[in-house]
Amino acid sequence: MPVYLLSDDPVFPPPELASEQGLLAIGGDLSPRRLLVAYRMGIFPWYSEAEPILWWSPDPRLVLYPREIRISRSLQKTIRKGHFQVTMDRAFERVIAECARVHRQKDKGTWIVDEMITAYCRLHASGLAHSVEAWQSGRLAGGLYGISLGRVFFGESMFTRITNASKVAFVALVKHLEGLSFDLIDCQVTTSHLMRFGAREIPRRQFLRQLKESLAAPTLKGKWFLGGGEATNPGNERLTAP
Repeated sequence: MPVYLLSDDPVFPPPELASEQGLLAIGGDLSPRRLLVAYRMGIFPWYSEAEPILWWSPDPRLVLYPREIRISRSLQKTIRKGHFQVTMDRAFERVIAECARVHRQKDKGTWIVDEMITAYCRLHASGLAHSVEAWQSGRLAGGLYGISLGRVFFGESMFTRITNASKVAFVALVKHLEGLSFDLIDCQVTTSHLMRFGAREIPRRQFLRQLKESLAAPTLKGKWFLGGGEATNPGNERLTAP
């Protein structure tokens, strides 16, 4: 399958034309307008520092339906003990920077390059990108970020500095989305870590059909809060935000 070179206009070829590996197009920019067009079509950017912008739409697609989340007994125990305080949209820039830093340390490189950080911070400022933070003793211990459109949350990345921190943040996010009647979380590519939470692969055609239906719902723009603006843990214990 050919890989398409994008023009200056924020348009993409149909995602069904992606290569067997999921690569669809190359080039373009990371403007908010182009990014939103991409996500609404089931396309996302993923590339390294030495590469041009690459756009992907893999088949199959890994998704998590909030009602299907599986939480291990050990994680349930950690949540009940309240080891972490959980907030939303309190430290978006710190979360995305930590995600990039952790990947550089672990993989000697990252797709969360400076221009990606700038682009997603712009989406956060517009009320469309969100972060979930897990804190311990006032320290940012882990977190994750992604984009919300309609009834879909597009997960981007997560990081952990203290064991289980990002897992607790993820559970809090899923429970929050379930409460908001979100249809699914787009996990993009398959990982065993997310499959242990109950994520599963579905054909791209099914994902695109569900995406279209879910995007017909209004988008909840603006800053997100857990527990009516106060920090909480997924077990509903009310805490004081750091």
